[in-house]
Amino acid sequence: MPLPPNQVFYVSPAQIDEWRKADEAVIVDVREQAEWNEVHIPGAILMPLSTFDPAEIPDPKGKHLVFHCRSGRRCGMAAELAVNAGYTGVIKRMEGGMIAWVNSGLESETD
Repeated sequence: MPLPPNQVFYVSPAQIDEWRKADEAVIVDVREQAEWNEVHIPGAILMPLSTFDPAEIPDPKGKHLVFHCRSGRRCGMAAELAVNAGYTGVIKRMEGGMIAWVNSGLESETD
């Protein structure tokens, strides 16, 4: 089922970083644990696509809900799973994924 046009939007890494710094975003990383260990966004929540359960999406409580992955493909799959499971809130997808985040020189962590 195609995604509703007004429910899922692309957002730049720079905008997401602004929201993150202002505590205005819930960032969900849908990459796998090994990718997370290499590099991740501070404060993000790991929900690997391989075990993704839309029922476990945290309530953003008025904040922006952001999905991201390595390059942008898997976060779209996660958004589709969420919408098809009945999620009615707006979902932001990070343009270019973690590759774009790192290439932009934005703050990241490793485990």
